[in-house]
Order: sequence, then structure tokens, then C-alpha cells
Amino acid sequence: MEYRKLGRTGIDVSLIGLGTMTWGEQNTEAEAFEQLDYALERGINLIDAAEMYPVPPRAETQGLTERYIGNWLRSRGCRDRVVLASKVAGPGMDYLRGGTQLTREHVEQAVDASLERLQTDCIDLYQVHWPARSTNFFGKLGYVHDPDDRATPIEETAAALKDVVASGRVRYIGISNETPWGFMEWLRQHERGLAERIVSIQNPYSLLNRSFEAGLAEMAIREDAGLLAYSPLAFGMLSGKYREGRKPEGARLTLYERFQRYSNPQALASTEEYARLAESHGLTPTQLALAFVNRQPFVTSNLIGATTMEQLRENIDSVNVALSDEILQAIEDIHARYTYPSP
Repeated sequence: MEYRKLGRTGIDVSLIGLGTMTWGEQNTEAEAFEQLDYALERGINLIDAAEMYPVPPRAETQGLTERYIGNWLRSRGCRDRVVLASKVAGPGMDYLRGGTQLTREHVEQAVDASLERLQTDCIDLYQVHWPARSTNFFGKLGYVHDPDDRATPIEETAAALKDVVASGRVRYIGISNETPWGFMEWLRQHERGLAERIVSIQNPYSLLNRSFEAGLAEMAIREDAGLLAYSPLAFGMLSGKYREGRKPEGARLTLYERFQRYSNPQALASTEEYARLAESHGLTPTQLALAFVNRQPFVTSNLIGATTMEQLRENIDSVNVALSDEILQAIEDIHARYTYPSP
């Protein structure tokens, strides 16, 4: 396994991080334990969760992912071998905390509840899952300004998280689904002495969505707050399993109609080209897609997710795949024809 520094913390995190959002919905606790055991054996130390998981989010299952991780940590006694990450939900979840917000009160409640489920006294990396304000995230590229936005200011959320760190319940903070303005505002609050310095940003990044490169990649490198890339396989689309209209039994896009972010005609066409490129060079589509993310200098960790052990093994093995200059140029040629097919 390869390791990279988590911001300016001095902590080494695995280039492949383990995403967990299917645990409690598509995966049982026993399956989560099997994935965790194998991942730890292969050198993965970054485990990424969230209070709202599993996905799709439902009141009946909320928190199960963290509970599974907590039970595993207790049974294996390996807390010191893991960099444990979780997230506080932004606004919009009516069944959680009476309607999620990013106020001081909500941040305190969310941290304490996650600590209880995870059965630990400290979360290594605590992230704001999505902004409180109205902006472009979760599939939106364009920005429409709302002058009447009454969202909780970043300043309040940042101050609450600073106190949570001071209390010892969290070591470091990060942001997620953020924009360049949001990134800089978090840094500005730190410079004013009102916030801890962010150490990471968790946004989508894949062959089908390279929008991070346009405004955030330079910031991630220059400000030492690297990308924790989520959806590197674009909901599994880039694995090739949905090619030619296939709907594999038990697959996410088969089970849940809500996940259409990477299913538009442009995305399907570019996916087919990437799959053919991979196969022409003796690679699987998954290997190509993940190796592309792994090689980016602004990426701290590539957060893979799997519902089967076969998928997990292939995903982790991507650390051993090197892409030739010929393949990289072919990727850029496809990208030029299908630029940002999925935001």
C-alpha cells in the first residue's frame, strides 16, 4: 500500500481509503466485518463514514454504518491502527436531530452521537458533509446566487468544530462537497483564529467528473488540504458492469432509481470509450478508472466502496496499476470529447 500525508498533520493515510456507505443497506454487519478485516490486512488505514449512512438514507437505517464500525473496532481491538473519519450532515434531513443544521448545538449533538456509535472517544477526521448554504454541489455545476439565503454561516460551524477539537473529541477537521469559495472561507476563518485548519476536502472525482481540477486542484495542493476522492467509479458505472444497458442483480443502479447522476447519454458514451481503452491495453475498466485517480498529485486518498469481496480486492489492487503515457493521452483525448459528462 502507498501512503500520503493527511494535510499538515504528519499522519500517513493509505492511498486507498475504505468507503462504507453501503453497510446497513446493501451489506450486512458480517459482510462489513469481512471487508474491514481484509482492508486492514492489505494496509488500508483510512475508514470513512458519516452519521447519515447507509445510503440511500432512511430513518430506519440511519447510523447503522457507524455502529457496524464501532462493533468491529471493539471486537478487533485495533483502534490504534485506524484513521477514523466521519461527517456531520448538512441541512435537509428531517428525521435526524429534528431536521439537520450546522449550528453549534447540532454539531455538538452529531459528534457525541457518532462517538457513541463508533465506540471511541475520538474521531480522527471530522468533516462537514455538505454546506449549509445554497450552492453548487451534488450534481450541480452552475451557481445561482440566493441573496436571501439564511444558512448557518461557516463562521458558526467552524467555531463549534474548533471547540470540539479543543475538547479532545475530534483531532482534525475537513470539508466535503465544497466549492472554491467555501474552501477559502474555511481557511479565512482559520487565519482569523476562529477555526481549526482544514486538512482535507472530500469531493467527487472520477473519469466522468473531473470538475475538481478546474478550481480546487491547485488549492488542494498549495494549501496542503488534499482530496479524499469519492465516487471514483461513478456509482459503479466506470466498472463497466452497466454497459449495453445491463442491470446486474443487486447493483446500486439496479436497486435505486434515485442514482442517475452518471447515467446520462454523454456519461454512457464516454464510459464505453474508457472501457474499450482499458480492454485494448489489457486492463479492466475498474483498473483504468481507479489508477487514474490514484496518480493525481492533489489526491490524498481514493475512497473506494464495494458490496462484494471480489470488487474490494480489485479496487485495492489498483494501487499496483501504472498507466502508460499512451493510455494517459488517450484518456485526455476522450476527456476532450466528453468534458464533464457528469457534474
